[in-house]
Amino acid sequence: MERTVIIGAGGVGNVVAHKCAQDAATFGEIWLASRTLAKADAIAADILAATGVTVKTAALDADNVAEVVAFLKEVKPKVLLNIALPYQDLTLMDACLEAGVHYLDTANYEPLDDPHFEYKYQWAYQDRFRDAGLTAILGSGFDPGVTNAYCAYALKHWFSEIKTVDILDANAGDHGLPFATNFNPEINIREITAPGRYWENGEWKIVPALSISQDYDFPEVGTKRIYLLHHEELESLAQNLPGLERIRFWMTFSENYIKHLTVLENVGMTSIEPVEYEGQQIIPLQFLKTLLPDPTSLGPLTKGKTCIGCLITGTLKDAGEETGKIATKFIYNVCDHQACYQEVKSQAISYTAGVPAMIGARQLMSGAWLRPGVWNVEQLDPDSFMDDLNAWGLPWHVLDVSQSLLP
Repeated sequence: MERTVIIGAGGVGNVVAHKCAQDAATFGEIWLASRTLAKADAIAADILAATGVTVKTAALDADNVAEVVAFLKEVKPKVLLNIALPYQDLTLMDACLEAGVHYLDTANYEPLDDPHFEYKYQWAYQDRFRDAGLTAILGSGFDPGVTNAYCAYALKHWFSEIKTVDILDANAGDHGLPFATNFNPEINIREITAPGRYWENGEWKIVPALSISQDYDFPEVGTKRIYLLHHEELESLAQNLPGLERIRFWMTFSENYIKHLTVLENVGMTSIEPVEYEGQQIIPLQFLKTLLPDPTSLGPLTKGKTCIGCLITGTLKDAGEETGKIATKFIYNVCDHQACYQEVKSQAISYTAGVPAMIGARQLMSGAWLRPGVWNVEQLDPDSFMDDLNAWGLPWHVLDVSQSLLP
């Protein structure tokens, strides 16, 4: 029997475990491990009630390589799905190499003391995974992940060359709370308050955080204000899409969210620099995290939809031949928060991140993506992954559009 290990029992880990259990024939014996065993046990109980599938649980410190290695050698899984924090990517990759287990994650490594994420830390593992005959898939969430697959699919089937990509992420959900983040508050706020960064004409452009914005009319959710951010898939796609001239990432935020975030930043609550409080060193952002609502609590509260996709401009090809015509297509998914909660007790942000992790793991389990080395999603054949998106809860749609973003 095959075995699968999932590490992380937060909102996304909950979705991954549920979706793997829905396809137990592929994933075999499923283990869910977390530093907090009670969280894993609660998810396992929900899954048993919903599907009749038993998910085994374990307490595990993902920062402890030796402990993870011992666990993996005992369980002997085919793949480890890293749904823990991005701070733990390297320790889990080390553990997989020592235990002989394939690896997959949803977000790239970020040093705890530096709010700057890039793939160089994980790309450095390329030779070690290749020489070990093991596969590591980086960023198999939605963005990154599905967005990378959208670009690879567009290049394979529609365009002979892609000129520009704008990745658009709209959350039109409403949880009714004054201020909350849809995933881990610490990671979320570090990402949003970092300088904006995009790639154009062979070089990186850096702008102040949230300094560039415009309106965009999204399918089903309507016109929303989008803000330019740096996001990790830009780095790999800029390197792997031939002929690319520009790639950017945009995310929607309400005026209320921006107002709260600005105040918190102004008073120092988003800082990661330690401060002394009553004789103890604390990190303001980590303290703030304890005050904000747990993202897993937002599921029953959140109503509305998400719309995430890629606005891609390129040179069309017809029957494999270049036509010379320039066109723009928007390939996207729309997800309903309440429908996600009814299925797996999660809001759509966790759902859209968790389902692609399960689908990426399916590609490893089937052998479709077994390729020794370290790979981003766009470097692998997208077709079976795209088929699985339709089959497992994230159907995609395509629009031929004339609307493009401002330069």
